[in-house]
Amino acid sequence: MTTSDWITDIALILVVFRQLREGRLDLKSFLIPLGIVTFVAHTYLDSIPTGGNDLVLVGTLMAAGAALGVAGGVYTRIRSAGGHLLIKAGAVSAILWVVGMGARMGFQLWVEHGGGDDVARFSVTHHITSDQAWVAAFVLMALTEVVTRLATIFVRSRMTSRSEPASVTGREAPVADTLV
Repeated sequence: MTTSDWITDIALILVVFRQLREGRLDLKSFLIPLGIVTFVAHTYLDSIPTGGNDLVLVGTLMAAGAALGVAGGVYTRIRSAGGHLLIKAGAVSAILWVVGMGARMGFQLWVEHGGGDDVARFSVTHHITSDQAWVAAFVLMALTEVVTRLATIFVRSRMTSRSEPASVTGREAPVADTLV
């Protein structure tokens, strides 16, 4: 792994840690992770191979990324306070994010340090045509995880902002806080 690979992977992991402390949900909450995955896609995604079972590999990892992203978005607390939406990643959301981003980093390290032959045998057995198929699959998995997490948070934030809590006891009731 190159220095830029390490920086990019660590930056993607740190994105969620920024949200472990509650803060305002604003444009920056969406643009930072989208900017990072756009950079990754531009840097590493030259093409998407379509031979053999390459698209099956890509689709499978994208589905895993989507599942992680939606679950991470669902397990992120969103509440309204003082006319602003506040966001806080819960423990489940953080764990899912680290699992998704860490799995890609772990796979890359494993391939570079002895796992390459196993991946090559798996690729031949399952008709995956090139290492570019693996690169495309993992990059698109990351992109899908980020986009689906942000889309889930966006949709939940719109639902939260429309349903301001009614104060029965004089205290503000928690909104969208039942999952975390």
